[in-house]
Amino acid sequence: MKSLPATFFARNTVQVAQDLLGKVIEVNSMKARIVETEAYGRDPASHAFKKTPRSSLMFDTSGHVYVYLIYGMYECLNFTTEKVGEPGAVLIRAVEPLQGMERMKKKRKTDDVDNLCSGPGKLCQALGITRKLNGTKVGIGVNVYDDGYKVAKIMSSSRIGIKDAQDLPWRFFIEGNRFVSRAS
Repeated sequence: MKSLPATFFARNTVQVAQDLLGKVIEVNSMKARIVETEAYGRDPASHAFKKTPRSSLMFDTSGHVYVYLIYGMYECLNFTTEKVGEPGAVLIRAVEPLQGMERMKKKRKTDDVDNLCSGPGKLCQALGITRKLNGTKVGIGVNVYDDGYKVAKIMSSSRIGIKDAQDLPWRFFIEGNRFVSRAS
């Protein structure tokens, strides 16, 4: 498996969101295939709509891990994108467990494999991803690899759980993958 170079992330956020599908992430010696993503740029649904201390990572880096808390309880894994100065990040919405599944089940307190990592909060809990990783470069704590897997068909829809910019079809997922989140 080849680690993705920093230049992979320094591109258009929507393209990176699609290109991450099928790639493998490795965290805490566990591996999973990315099966669902969402792109966020300078739009009303994004943290980068206005530059703030929290969103500055989206403006100032590419190829970095951006982890934040939603609803006061769930961490979400993102990778920063674009060239420095242009904000962007890709939310990892769902992954397919590949290695370390027993540890993931224990962390999530479930034996339901299909429900193990089928949402951004679930996958962070299963993989042990916390805000301690926020701001680190991809490759330090969270690795992303290309193992040659070819995605048959990418589907898109509006992003999930947002009220603004619902017209943007920036949610991408692998058609027919059983690990994609159930929401539509």
